[in-house]
Amino acid sequence: MTGGQRRVVITNYTESRRLPFIVATFLGVGLSPVAPGTVGSVAALPLAVLLLHWPILFSSATLVVLFMLGTWCANHLERATGLHDAQIIVIDEVVGQCLTLLILGTWFLTHIDPYVVLALSFVSFRLIDILKPWPVSWLDQQVGGGLGVMIDDVAAALIAAGLVAGGYSLMQLAWS
Repeated sequence: MTGGQRRVVITNYTESRRLPFIVATFLGVGLSPVAPGTVGSVAALPLAVLLLHWPILFSSATLVVLFMLGTWCANHLERATGLHDAQIIVIDEVVGQCLTLLILGTWFLTHIDPYVVLALSFVSFRLIDILKPWPVSWLDQQVGGGLGVMIDDVAAALIAAGLVAGGYSLMQLAWS
């Protein structure tokens, strides 16, 4: 979301009952008055942990479906609000947080305490999502519609997981 955008709340009750609203706000989590993106990432953690316990192929397929559904729902809410990446849309944070934990959990769960992996995935994803380094910032600014809403968080997840994995590998080398 770009600076200066106002917080949007859809007051039409029938609109709020539709699937796109429910999915894009992740069951209403996006309506949080404080830090909806962070609240969305926290709300995603139980789903992310569940995905870790499923076979990787099923977890990956679930994330792909959630990404596609999120893209469609974000498109719908962009039309309803007139804003690109309105704060109420948090399905992108949900997908990004789940992807970060799935990657890190798959790589490190047997080597690192699960709570450490959970904390590292949360902190690293939120930092990259907030700071938006290149190419996350470029994707955020250049790709429109629901795809633009979703794709920058996928990039943030990949960068966050890569940084944690790289940091861990460097620590292993230093300790050897």
